[in-house]
Amino acid sequence: MKRASLLLVSLLAIATLVLTACQPQTVTVVQTVPVKETVPVVITPTPAPSPVVYPRNETLYTSGKQWGPPTSWNPLSGGDIAMGVVGLCHETLFIYDPLKNEFIPWLAESGKWVSNNVYEAKIRKGIKWQDGQPLTAADVVFSFEVRKISGASFGYVWDWLEKVEAVDDYTVRFTFKDPRYQEWGYVLYSLAIVAKHVWEGVPEADVPTTPGVPPTCSGAYVYETHSEDRMVWKRNENWWATELLGLKVGPKYIVDIVNPSNNVALGLFLKGELDLSNNFLPGIATLVEGGYGVKTWYDDPPYMLSANTAFLFMNTKKKPMDDPAFRRALAYAINVDEIVTKVYGNIVRKANPTGLLPVWEQYVDQAVVDELGFSYNPDQAKRILDQAGYKDVNGDGWREAPDGSKIELKVIVPFGWTDWMESIKVIATSAQAVGINLQPDFPDFPSYWEMVPGGNFDMAINNFGSNLSSTPWTFYNWVFNHPIQDTMFNGNFGRYENEEVFALVDQLDRVPVEDIEGMKQVMSQIQRIQLTEMPAIPLWYNGLWAQWNETYWTNWPSAAEGAPKYLPCTWNGYFNMTAILMLTELKPVQR
Repeated sequence: MKRASLLLVSLLAIATLVLTACQPQTVTVVQTVPVKETVPVVITPTPAPSPVVYPRNETLYTSGKQWGPPTSWNPLSGGDIAMGVVGLCHETLFIYDPLKNEFIPWLAESGKWVSNNVYEAKIRKGIKWQDGQPLTAADVVFSFEVRKISGASFGYVWDWLEKVEAVDDYTVRFTFKDPRYQEWGYVLYSLAIVAKHVWEGVPEADVPTTPGVPPTCSGAYVYETHSEDRMVWKRNENWWATELLGLKVGPKYIVDIVNPSNNVALGLFLKGELDLSNNFLPGIATLVEGGYGVKTWYDDPPYMLSANTAFLFMNTKKKPMDDPAFRRALAYAINVDEIVTKVYGNIVRKANPTGLLPVWEQYVDQAVVDELGFSYNPDQAKRILDQAGYKDVNGDGWREAPDGSKIELKVIVPFGWTDWMESIKVIATSAQAVGINLQPDFPDFPSYWEMVPGGNFDMAINNFGSNLSSTPWTFYNWVFNHPIQDTMFNGNFGRYENEEVFALVDQLDRVPVEDIEGMKQVMSQIQRIQLTEMPAIPLWYNGLWAQWNETYWTNWPSAAEGAPKYLPCTWNGYFNMTAILMLTELKPVQR
């Protein structure tokens, strides 16, 4: 016990360095009321109701998705929705397995392109909504038509989709005015199908904003309850997939705990109050290797699968970041290995020079990387800077621009994001070592997120749109997002303009998903421009943070031989990337 206690104390000490969100404050309100005489009043505070205690051997406790109280169960909303709304409750036509690069029929039993611009999906017969109504082609048609409403999620599909029609009760035909095959594949496993008979009565203006609670869904779980600090789902005992696919989810209840901070999540996890944590937990290597029953995807570094790529964006509308030579020199100057080992303790991996995630490694043109790629080489960084005219002309230790002007730059990340804060200290030190005056800066998140999309920064770390998906097109559409606008919320924060690469990204979207060679040819051209121009520098792969224990549940997915191979993650989008199948494999520990 002493060893475990010391470990808990030490890890919690580490965790205090991690992001801490604002806590709700208790406010005392005093009201003065005129009275005829003074009467002593004794106020007995009403205690807050205790959370319902669910049978521990039937309940899966999770954390990592929800950073604030759940407020929306509306899959048509363009904003944040509660954990599990899509995947546990509302479902999609397909789910996608990124480890196998396979689409798995789900609400649809099949789907195919019947011509270059027409796709037909066959809906499974026998699926019912949780209120007992049948799910038919009419629901699927409605689920797309309703996206025409301003503010609804996935409204962009109508930029290239012409019409959706029900051929019969279980066949849906999609006709495209501009077939975007890559994007369509993403939509097939991401767009939630909703119940027409529930939503058609909602006023159009309210569709994107109504909370949608309790939701009427088709999935494995039904809404049970929620509070400020949790979201609770209960198993749907009439889930269609039990009869039609032979699947049944293990946990009767899923209780997802809101994260006030990563250090609180670490404490809950160490006390056994969480079964699965999808938080970034500091010191996880110590736990995994110390024999404390903590499990991760890999038993050894990097412990985690890779989920997204952290980039250094440079504002190409400012000097000297408008110079490709300066940007390439900085790529050689940054000691990413130090970030991986010292900041993250080897729980992340250094990124490939293209930034493509490991699951997309087949699309990396190694010949282009060998020719134009970069690695940590400060001497090479100095040579590039010298040749481009960046020299210390006044002897103050800092390089001036070719025109003699001073270079004074800042690199920003949100305050409190301690792993990123430590990372940009390494980046700044690396730049300084080759004579670039770069200083780290830590604005609060609202300021950071105003500066980055607004273009009011020099350099910034970001990974928001580089996530795992069915297609590298989503990655390139984020890195080279276009057209350039006043506010760039969806990537290309450095406002890099190159019509040739923009056209290639659009061309990639129009390559059929089964045409792997065609995809490689387009991506090879993109990579050549990317590594020549270096508009943003890929640094490391953020992990798919997933830590679990086997105190109450076993048969978790992992890299171990014989273990299930599904993604152990509750983040938005991951239940329909096989995390729902993880739940069908979990088994309660026999006691």
